[in-house]
Amino acid sequence: MKILALDTSGLVCTVAVTEDDRLLAEFSIQHKITHSELLLPMMEQIKDRISLDMGSIDAIAVSAGPGSFTGLRIGAATAKGLCLALNKPLVAVPTLDALAYNMYGNDNIVCPMMDARRSQVYTGIYTFVPEKENENQHELKYRMKTIMPQAALSVEAIAEKLNEIGKTVILLGDGIPVYRDKLDELLKVNYVIVPALSNRQRAASLAVLAGIYFREGKSQDADSFSPEYLRASQAEREAKEKKRAQVKIRAISAEDITEAAALEKENLGSEAWTEKQLLEMSTRDDSVYLVAEKSGRIVGLCGVQNVSGEGEIFNVSVARDCRKNGLAFEMLTELLKKGEEAGCHSYTLEVREGNTPARKLYEKLGFVNEGVRPGLYDNPKEDAVIYWKRKGTE
Repeated sequence: MKILALDTSGLVCTVAVTEDDRLLAEFSIQHKITHSELLLPMMEQIKDRISLDMGSIDAIAVSAGPGSFTGLRIGAATAKGLCLALNKPLVAVPTLDALAYNMYGNDNIVCPMMDARRSQVYTGIYTFVPEKENENQHELKYRMKTIMPQAALSVEAIAEKLNEIGKTVILLGDGIPVYRDKLDELLKVNYVIVPALSNRQRAASLAVLAGIYFREGKSQDADSFSPEYLRASQAEREAKEKKRAQVKIRAISAEDITEAAALEKENLGSEAWTEKQLLEMSTRDDSVYLVAEKSGRIVGLCGVQNVSGEGEIFNVSVARDCRKNGLAFEMLTELLKKGEEAGCHSYTLEVREGNTPARKLYEKLGFVNEGVRPGLYDNPKEDAVIYWKRKGTE
């Protein structure tokens, strides 16, 4: 079994490939470079160095969260894109489970901690217990036991739980140096601080644990996966910044696909494109796709495909709470500009006959009704109005 694993949940960006009981490659970097800049080049390096045939991979493993909101989005988008492109299953492994697995075979208490800010850590409590049945009576094999599943807790709360257990604890993760002084004060049990060789996320551990999950049938299709954030930190920031937040219109990126597809589904239901369709279209050389981002949330989407100089516009969606404020007009104005730069001299689109707000918007942008396609839309059945904006149209 060959597994490609990637983890961007924390400060470390790490990628690995395992095949059965062999680690074929592992690449980990913790430096002042964003994961979006690191991840794909790292994967390409591994692919080239070990002559990896991507089609030979059995599953893609990814850290399921918690962790950095942006980091998890990058990892999830990359993993889902690979699964969709290669038609492979996805194995989502809880971040703290994979981090604890660095300590395989240690029969002490294992407590990974990631800095969650606001005096909190993402943490869990684990230990490793020998398997009861083993063919070789002298060989020890272990399974990881979860004593406390991963959660967002204050340092005081996790220290109290460790003191209640009353056993030596192994501490690892990027939260340890941040709260080291507080832990020194709060912990009443013996503890070991794991050194640099294994105190951060490792894609190798993620891959091995994913292999166990995969054999147990715990894989899933990429469309159904979303990271587990444990707390709504992003929502909290949005609530505080709502009044002063500015909308940014920019080119779509891989990490936007999941949110963009969810936005389309919210607006169009069964007629919405799947993540795979949106990913394929938005990465074509003849297409331009834009998103509107507000406080880290995708609130708008639109795209155009250049067909011999004629731009066919697709996927125009705006979040319901961001309508009636000119966002769609601004977004489409930018799309027409980008389309012209890409060689489009005229544009066409289709819209439900009864979608009066959208029709008024298109007419405001200079589009002209040039016909109807009877019964094109379902649920409910409705005609489609065909609009054109030709070169020179005011």
